[in-house]
Amino acid sequence: MTDPLYAEALETFGRLLEEARASGMVDPNAMTVATADIQGRPHARTVLLKAYDERGFVFYTHLDSAKGRDLRANPHAALLFLWRHLREAGVQVRVEGEVGLVDDAEADAYFASRPRMSQLGAWASRQSQTLASRADFDAALADVEARFADGPVPRPAGWSGFRVVPRAFEFWYGAGFRLHERWSYERGADGSWSKRMLQP
Repeated sequence: MTDPLYAEALETFGRLLEEARASGMVDPNAMTVATADIQGRPHARTVLLKAYDERGFVFYTHLDSAKGRDLRANPHAALLFLWRHLREAGVQVRVEGEVGLVDDAEADAYFASRPRMSQLGAWASRQSQTLASRADFDAALADVEARFADGPVPRPAGWSGFRVVPRAFEFWYGAGFRLHERWSYERGADGSWSKRMLQP
């Protein structure tokens, strides 16, 4: 049974995401993903949230990309959603948690839903590795197009999804004069959730 406070946090997130979508902003599901490598050095980048439910928040990438290597070495991440034009003075949602891979069936189903050119790009790209020239990438993409010209494009073995399993949320509602409203939800060692208000 889902903890009521965890369910409340997910419901709050869902309501805010729908507000962001309804506002007409570009990529309302964009989020900053912060990771740290094995030496503890932080890295951040923006990706798109592709799914969320009580199991966690999912995004997809090459497993050998910089973020993929970070997450396999140090399976913890922080997510940040920033919707600057919502409510009075913007809304931020922070999510922190442990990270694991989605199962193959889930990754296969999502990959099959992608536009064909995105599927081909996943095969052609060696994400985050040095590229000598754009022409080299275009040639690799052409090779992949020829390889799969007569059929569906399967998911590459080195491409999958990561799921961030929340252990903490913060909902930040902007206000004038920096007098923000902030709510924190945290999962304790026993698995139960707590909720508290934070100073602005």
